Amino acid sequence: MPLSTLLLLAVGLAMDAFAVATAAGAAIQRPTWRQYLRLSWHFGLFQALMPALGWLGGTLAQRLIAAHAPLVALLLLGGIGGHMIWESFHGDETTSCADPTTGTRLLALSVATSIDALAVGITLAALDVAILAPCLVIGGTASLFTASGLFLGAQVGCRLSLGRLAERLGGLVLVLLGLKMWWVG
Repeated sequence: MPLSTLLLLAVGLAMDAFAVATAAGAAIQRPTWRQYLRLSWHFGLFQALMPALGWLGGTLAQRLIAAHAPLVALLLLGGIGGHMIWESFHGDETTSCADPTTGTRLLALSVATSIDALAVGITLAALDVAILAPCLVIGGTASLFTASGLFLGAQVGCRLSLGRLAERLGGLVLVLLGLKMWWVG
């Protein structure tokens, strides 16, 4: 997979982490270095592990979907991206005063922001892409975007709705990547 495609994929996947981190920063107001570290580490770790799990499952099912890999990529990435865009218009954007960087909230947010990476791992297996580099790039990108979102959210608070815009942009990137993979096929 070309590095430019991998980076676009990683950025698209990191957008939900960025959106959630922006909302967390707005809720926390003054995040500590520990909160930055916890949120960035967990979001990055889950974003790195989920494609590996999806890839493993996809590799096991590869014989079933290998002939239709470009279409599978389009359907998975297009579906994920479309869902992200839909959620950005219809989803619940409530914030809570509880610290989102601890306990079960942190775990739930880590899983929720990385579910789409699981489907991407399945797609990468269908396209017969080695998984280590994508996992590292996706996880690292998610960590950086999480820290950036937490910082931005703390700076601008709830004055701007950047989380929804980031989610829409990430969804659009994933849809476009799915179309590219299908077209080049």
